[in-house]
Parts: sequence; C-alpha cells; structure tokens
Amino acid sequence: MKSPFVAAALACLTALPAAAQDRFAIPVTAQVLPGWVRDDGARVAAVQLSLEPGWKTYWRAPGDAGIPPSFDWSGSRNLHSVAITWPTPQVFDQNGMRSIGYEDELVIPLVLAPTAPGEPIRVRLDMEIGICSDICIPHSLNFDETLAGGDSKPTPAIAAALAQSPYSAQEAGVTAATCRIEPTEDGLRIEARVTAPSAGAHEVMVIEPGLGDVWVSEAQTHRTGGDVIAVSEMIHVEGGAIAVDRSAIRLTVLGSSHAIDIRGCSAG
Repeated sequence: MKSPFVAAALACLTALPAAAQDRFAIPVTAQVLPGWVRDDGARVAAVQLSLEPGWKTYWRAPGDAGIPPSFDWSGSRNLHSVAITWPTPQVFDQNGMRSIGYEDELVIPLVLAPTAPGEPIRVRLDMEIGICSDICIPHSLNFDETLAGGDSKPTPAIAAALAQSPYSAQEAGVTAATCRIEPTEDGLRIEARVTAPSAGAHEVMVIEPGLGDVWVSEAQTHRTGGDVIAVSEMIHVEGGAIAVDRSAIRLTVLGSSHAIDIRGCSAG
C-alpha cells in the first residue's frame, strides 16, 4: 500500500519535466527491450532498469522498508494481456529494517499477448518504482514504444532474467504448503508452513495475501527439520474485516541458493 506521504511524493515527481530527471537527480535509466515473438503470437519483451552504484529498487513485495512498484498499461494499443515475471530478488537488512529488491541492473520480462496477433503492439506504460540509497524516493517512468516485427530469436538479457526466476513448488520439491489463520484484535495472524528441501542459508519467507487492501507485516521465518515456517500479521488498511482465500495466497521462500514460488496453501 502507499502511505499518504508516498502518494504525495509520487504526485510531485510525476510533475517533474523529463529534462529534470537526469542521472544526477534520479540515478536510474530505463528502456523497453523489444524481445521476440513466440509461436503462439505473444511477444516476450522486458523493461530494463540500470541503477547507479549504491542504489537499489524493489521487488513486487518490497518489505516494510520498500516502495512497491506499479504498472499502468491503460494507454496501450493492441494489448490484450500482460504477464510479468520477476527475477529472484535479494534481501537487504539495513538499520534494523528489511527490504527486498535489486541492485545494479534489473530486467523484468513481460509476455505481451496482442489482441490482433501479427500486428504491432503499442506499449504505453506508466510505471512507479522506488529507488533507495541513503534515502528512498518514489520515481515515475513513462514509456511509449511500438513493438513490431516477427523475430523469433530470444534476446539474451531477457532469457537470462527468465532463468533467474524462482523455482515452482514442483521444481523445488515442495510436498506441502499450509496456512493456519487465526483472528487477532486488529486483523488476522497467519502461520505459513512449507515442507521442502532447504533453499540455502538465511531462508526468508514472504507472504502475499492476494488482497489489495491488506497490509502484511514482515514474516518471522525459521526452519524446523523439513519445514520452513513463517508467522505474520494481516491488517486491513481501512480497519475492516478480512476475507482470505487460501488459494490466492502466494508464498515465496528466498534462500542463498535459490527461491521457491508457491501458489496457494491448504488449511493448517
């Protein structure tokens, strides 16, 4: 969610002219990689972000210390749907706060399904990201690109980013994923348990509720035998009741050797 402060800062930055967003004021450059066309007619493209040394940006679930990215495709043409693949992020611990994201360079693969296959796709994307060094600031990126041509040869940078995505539950050998949910005074307490081989040292689990208006606290994660266990709190941003669909909950285990993406969990 965006705090009133972040929302106000986003509005201010959006109003800045492009000429003011130079490398010194905003230490990130961005471009759309046109990619290639698959046999099914969908285009595999990407957004590429290059960050100045010492700066980082955030994953889709950035942690309490991060700013979540957002995408607005509403001005695009001949674009039926978009699927985003996130490469495995890093966990940053700084000043007692945890954030999850990327440093140096980030390539975000996109699968763009056209309304009319074989015709050019006009990508008009307004993207909001957070970038952070000693300070963290929101930043607006605006793209207007027409992607045409039928090249079927994969772009190395995009293929590499796809290869860096987390393992699926099946690929990682997950045999069970459960979520025990209990009411609290302010919302809900969730205990997620994933039975799987180790993902490496310093495992961290991220819990995403699949609900847009629910804040989830930083999960306290530990491993007991074959299980990774994480406990977190869920609170509705407007103080209302929360109706959780376990099939929509997304659990990500981040370890030093790999990450695991688990879609849905059963009752614990």
